[in-house]
Amino acid sequence: MLKHKDHFHGSDLEKIEEIYGIKKEDIVSFSANVNPLGVSKLIKQELAEHIDVISSYPDREYTSLRSVIAEYCGTDKDNILVGNGATELITLFIKTVSPKKAVIIGPTYSEYERELSLAEGNSIYFPLNEADDFALNEESLISSLNESVDMLILCNPNNPTSTAVTGKQMRHILDACKAYNIFVMIDETYIEFCENYDEVNCVSLTSSYNNLCILRGTSKFFASPGLRLGYAICGDSDLMKEIAAIKDPWTINSLAEVAGRLMFTDNEYIKATKKLIFSEREKVVRSLRSIDGIKVYNPSANFVLCRITKPGVNADILFDAAIRANMMIRNCSSFPYLDNTYFRICFMSPEDNDRLLTLIRSTIEGS
Repeated sequence: MLKHKDHFHGSDLEKIEEIYGIKKEDIVSFSANVNPLGVSKLIKQELAEHIDVISSYPDREYTSLRSVIAEYCGTDKDNILVGNGATELITLFIKTVSPKKAVIIGPTYSEYERELSLAEGNSIYFPLNEADDFALNEESLISSLNESVDMLILCNPNNPTSTAVTGKQMRHILDACKAYNIFVMIDETYIEFCENYDEVNCVSLTSSYNNLCILRGTSKFFASPGLRLGYAICGDSDLMKEIAAIKDPWTINSLAEVAGRLMFTDNEYIKATKKLIFSEREKVVRSLRSIDGIKVYNPSANFVLCRITKPGVNADILFDAAIRANMMIRNCSSFPYLDNTYFRICFMSPEDNDRLLTLIRSTIEGS
C-alpha cells in the first residue's frame, strides 16, 4: 500500500478554523469540488414543505427514486442501486466482488485503496504519466493486465487530474478485462461537469458488459454532500441481487429520497450549473496558462490540476497564502505520484475565481 501524506481535505474546514483562527463560514473552499450554486431553490422549498416525511420509513425498495434516476441516466430502474453516498456503494461492490488483487488507475481518490485493504485485497496502481498530461494510455493499461487481476478501478473524470476516458476507450478496456474475468468499477462522480458528456458517459455499456458497475453521487454536481445520496448502475442482475441481500435497509433517509426524486428533474438548475462551469472553466484555465511558472493540465471536470514550475515556490506556500486570504485550495502532495509542486482548484463564482487568480498570480510571479 502506498503511503499518503496528511493534508487538508475539502471537508476539513474545522481543522482550518482551529489552526488558522479563521471561521469556517468565511472560507471559500476551492478544494471541495462542490457546485458553487449551492442547493437549488426547488430542493430547499420542497424539503421544507415535506419535513413530515421523517415521521415515516421510506420505501424499502426506493422504487420511485430508482425510476427517476434511471430516467435521468437512460437505463432501467432494475439496474439502479441507491446507497448512502457513493462511499457506501464502493464498499458494497468491493466487499461483494471480493478481489484478491485490484488495479487502481492513479493518482486518484484514496477511498478505493482503503476499502480494498479493509476487504483484505491487494492494490496495485497503474500510474498516469505526467509526460502524457495524465491522459490514460489504454494500450499500456491493457498490456499490464493478466489473470491475476480481479478488479480494475478508475475515476472518470479522474480526481485530481480532471482527465477523462471516452466510452470508446472504455469498450476496448472492458473487452480486455472480460477476457481475464476482471470486474471494472468506474466512479463517474464528476461526469455531469463534462462538456463532452455523451463521449465520456459509459452507462450504455452496462447493458453489454456484466463485468461493469458505474458509481455516481449527488454531492458534487447537486451541491449536497450532506445529503449522502449515491447510486450505482450495473447490468449484472445476479450481482445486484447479491449486494441488495447484504445491504442494510433504509440507508437513504426520507428527506434524501424526496430530494433525489426532485433534483434529477430540476432542469433549470442543471442547465444553470453547466452554463456556469463551462464558462468559468474556460476563463480560469486561460488565465492560469498566462501565469509564468505554472503548467496547467486540460480539465474535463469542475476542477483543474496545476503544477508549479517556478523554483522556490510550491503548493505549501500557495496554500498558506490562499488560506490567509480566506480561500482554500488543494495541496495535491497527498495523492500517489504527486508532490508539493501540484495543486488543484475547483471553479467557483466568477468573483471568487477572479480573487483567487489574482492571488495565485501575485504569489507565483512575486516570489
